[in-house]
Amino acid sequence: MLVRRLAQLYIGLALYGLGIALQVASRLGNDPWDTLHQGLARQTGLSIGTWIIIAGALVMLLWIPLRQRPGIGTLSNVILVGVFADLFLWLLPDPHGLPLRSGYLVAAILVGGFATGCYIGAGLGPGPRDGLMTGLAARGHSVRIVRTGIEVTVLLLGWALGGTVGVGTLLYALTIGPLAHVFLPLLTVERSPAAA
Repeated sequence: MLVRRLAQLYIGLALYGLGIALQVASRLGNDPWDTLHQGLARQTGLSIGTWIIIAGALVMLLWIPLRQRPGIGTLSNVILVGVFADLFLWLLPDPHGLPLRSGYLVAAILVGGFATGCYIGAGLGPGPRDGLMTGLAARGHSVRIVRTGIEVTVLLLGWALGGTVGVGTLLYALTIGPLAHVFLPLLTVERSPAAA
């Protein structure tokens, strides 16, 4: 069972990196965190993937006062999503024309929803950004308010730094929750009490 969970985790992280790369390459608007990562990349010359890794590590430092405990999935997420995002940004052909760019965007969101179900469903630890949200919510704050506050903050900061905001940003915001709601139950690995 652990082999299945690990395989699902790493497939999910690879696909998540692919989803990020597709959305960034579409140039139609990134999700909030990747707007921030792209803005930081444009200001510093470091790659988007490098900033995904750096931001993930910094967010994990915020877990300490929240007493959140990372799992192997958390640590793998911090490192591998950025690596895969850079790899796929390098491999993907540049989409020319609005139809192909729109196809990249739709594929990005579908892949991202499926990947979210994969890596969370593996049950090996939340991603650093998800753990921050749940840690703050566990302190008595509304999950909706915490999630919205974090997402709006990073989106505005990323936009100010030059990250791409557009129709893809809105489409992602409206669809990622429902997609995760569909894929997470399908991909959650049931664990025996001894494996939990």
